[in-house]
Amino acid sequence: MPISLHRLLFSLLSLLLATAAAASPATDKVLQNVRLPAGFQLEVFADNVPSARSMALGAQGTLFVGTRGTTVYAVSGTPGTGLKPTVHVIANKLNMPNGVAFRDGALYVAEINRILRYDDIESSLTNVPAPKVVRDDLPKDRHHGWKYIAFGPDGKLYVPIGAPCNVCNEPKYASLTRMNADGSGHEVFARGIRNTVGFTWHPETKELWFTDNGRDYMGDDQPPCELNVAPRAGLDFGFPYCHGRDTKDPEYGKLGDCARMTPPVQTLGAHVAPLGVKFYTGTAFPEKYRNQVLIAEHGSWNRRTKSGYRLTLVRLDGHDAQAYEPFITGFHRGDEVFGRPVDLLVLDDGSMLISDDSAGAIYRLTYSAT
Repeated sequence: MPISLHRLLFSLLSLLLATAAAASPATDKVLQNVRLPAGFQLEVFADNVPSARSMALGAQGTLFVGTRGTTVYAVSGTPGTGLKPTVHVIANKLNMPNGVAFRDGALYVAEINRILRYDDIESSLTNVPAPKVVRDDLPKDRHHGWKYIAFGPDGKLYVPIGAPCNVCNEPKYASLTRMNADGSGHEVFARGIRNTVGFTWHPETKELWFTDNGRDYMGDDQPPCELNVAPRAGLDFGFPYCHGRDTKDPEYGKLGDCARMTPPVQTLGAHVAPLGVKFYTGTAFPEKYRNQVLIAEHGSWNRRTKSGYRLTLVRLDGHDAQAYEPFITGFHRGDEVFGRPVDLLVLDDGSMLISDDSAGAIYRLTYSAT
């Protein structure tokens, strides 16, 4: 190869790598303002995933990302290399496909009123086949209609049915349901849940842990949002008659007794909008983070002083919450919002991905003691 051509190709490759590693103006703001614990680093993995919300990882390493718009994405690339990943559109013109889950080579996508399945998806990212309909009889209400979905240790697909209101008494809603992978056996797992948009299972006990968004219009500091634990099916978590541990609803409090509901394991800040929740199951972070709870707080929309817009840590001793504290902050400054965390995903190398639907980005969180 002529030396001039070689240099040209090298220059082009260097420019490509530099461009791949650079952040967008939106993520620049996040990286400039974010505040991390000592030893942690935050980098941009992908900055071209508009409205990035829920995440699921395929068997071959493809990252699937749902949105609250119309599109589902597949992100192909290895986090940590500095190379910009390839982003494919898996589906478009869907009805708020927020939820994504992966099982046995198939991608499951939750729209408002139905669950779709894309078989052998990682072999067909550029030529996606028509999906199969798993179920199409879920409620069509858009208010709290977008869904987070995940497969549990029992092999069942868990699907929430959010309350179609700020606060109301609608028995067919405000629940967390589950079904078999083929859509059969649909049943209610837990009730009294206003709107959960994030849940996970304890790595040792296999019990279900989930966040729940508190109701609005009871003031800046009431009621709290919640982190809950459901060790078995059939529990009632209080909505709409009770919020937090013992706050009776001013309109629906007469419908139930706070003392008879299952209280949260930890009350969270009012209006922080907790979404994604994960146990840190890796080994790359310091020991004090192992099997502790990390929560993505999307941030308030109706509070005079903004709350949320951060990641928080709930420290546990067994089932007991010992502390609720900030982990990563700086996604906003006053009324100026730089990013809004949505979902969390722990990778095999111990790093963690964080989606941000405001900046349209996926970040990678790492730790280094040096």
